[in-house]
Amino acid sequence: MWSSSAVASNRAVLLTLSLLQLTRGSPVVTSGVSNYSFPDDFIFGVSSAAFQIEGGWNEGGKGESIWDTYLHDHPTFTLDHNNGDVAADSYHHYMEDIEMIKSLGVQAYRMSISWTRILPNGTDNYINQEGVKYYRTMFEELLKANITPVVTLFHWDMPTPFMNFGGWTNAKVIDYFEDYARVAFKLYGDLVKMWLTINEPHENCESTYGLAVLAPALNSHGVGVYLCTHNSLLAHARVYRMYEKEFKPEQKGKVSIVLDSMWGEPKDPNNPEDVQAAENYLQMHLGMLAHPIFSEEGDYPPFVRERINNMSREQGYSRSRLPYFTDEEVKALRGSADFLGLNHYTTQLLSPSPMEPTWQVPSLYHDTGVKMEADPLWRMPGPDWLFVYPPGLRKLVNWVQNNYKIFKEIPIFITENGSSDFGGTEDYERVNYYNDYLYQLLLAIHEDGCNVKGYFSWSLMDDFEWTDGFTTKFGLFYVDFDSPNRTRTPKLSAYNYGNIVRTRRIDFDYIKRLKGLNTTKQEDSS
Repeated sequence: MWSSSAVASNRAVLLTLSLLQLTRGSPVVTSGVSNYSFPDDFIFGVSSAAFQIEGGWNEGGKGESIWDTYLHDHPTFTLDHNNGDVAADSYHHYMEDIEMIKSLGVQAYRMSISWTRILPNGTDNYINQEGVKYYRTMFEELLKANITPVVTLFHWDMPTPFMNFGGWTNAKVIDYFEDYARVAFKLYGDLVKMWLTINEPHENCESTYGLAVLAPALNSHGVGVYLCTHNSLLAHARVYRMYEKEFKPEQKGKVSIVLDSMWGEPKDPNNPEDVQAAENYLQMHLGMLAHPIFSEEGDYPPFVRERINNMSREQGYSRSRLPYFTDEEVKALRGSADFLGLNHYTTQLLSPSPMEPTWQVPSLYHDTGVKMEADPLWRMPGPDWLFVYPPGLRKLVNWVQNNYKIFKEIPIFITENGSSDFGGTEDYERVNYYNDYLYQLLLAIHEDGCNVKGYFSWSLMDDFEWTDGFTTKFGLFYVDFDSPNRTRTPKLSAYNYGNIVRTRRIDFDYIKRLKGLNTTKQEDSS
């Protein structure tokens, strides 16, 4: 007789097999205009994050985040040995940013608040009024331009004093995060109606505590990563319930969290072991965070709980490395979102593996037991982690909606999606990326019935890309980081994205015609 977790796992494999068929044999569209259009109520936007664009690290009463502190103490941590002291200097040029957003015609701008610009010490005993004014002015100017601010409270810039006692691995941070969120709701709740609590807790926890590739690179693989995940979920639930009780009746806003996931494609779709490996990966990396919030039963997925418990036991631990929720915490987490913010960039081929040379023991990757590799035919326009496989977005959205019935009632927003390169304004690869991924999103909406109500490109402009520094570019607008004014210039992808926003269709030949028109104008003028 099968256990309940085995039955659930079998259902998940069948679901994954069905998802594999979504785009098999579908023609690749490379020209013309998409036959489908985005619905009238579909929201287009662009995204950014405070530390990545603001600069002004010690101006206007701002306190230090761990990225400020760590990069000053470890100047060679990034690829180009740069830091975020100035970045794109949006602290001084935010009105130019708003003009860029207006030029795209989008309805929304997803941005984050720097925790230490509002609360320099991280705690609410001192509120920095200059920082308060900075964000209030920005929100007011966005609204004047008919752009809806979508505000993330935490986008990886933990106040340094909190990191000194463990950051997200210390449950005390939950209290401080709630205090900070309450201050933000009081200050800006009359202007901001869409809030996101935490950006990508999976990536933040794994890269900070597991892989040690995000500041402050605290190597606590297999233990700290799960403490961080657990406390991040509890912090989100605490803030959601606080807003629900204290602010929502008057402010009428919506609150959610941002989760991230690549798509896991079985290396051999005809091999049940590879299909199972792909499902295991998705449960361990996305389900671990989505299931407590969006499932009907709550708590961690049964497979995740069983897997980490078993691995912990085999490794000689007297208790699981994955903490347990109390019944009250399960209840607080379940349903603690008014929508889902979902970030997606890439896909990898997956197959089972007991051990790989790069895995540490214990670790999330060792617990997952899945080998990741890329199809050599996939394009890789920038760094070696972002492979272009557009059907992955469609399949991921379907996986989410099919696993969690709640998305028949509440919407999904793609809060980040975009492509990287190494610079320049004639970014044809990025144009193709947006066209192809957005087309897959159209198919997910019209052919699969997925409840996706918005899309935010990453990112508005070139920015500070964490350990990549300024070497990697994601922007629709080029930023000259050698210019004292951080001059901004639209790329081809900005014109292309703007056309999609205005027409609500994808014109695969738009840039080709645009370049042709420009060539004709140059010839006429000569």
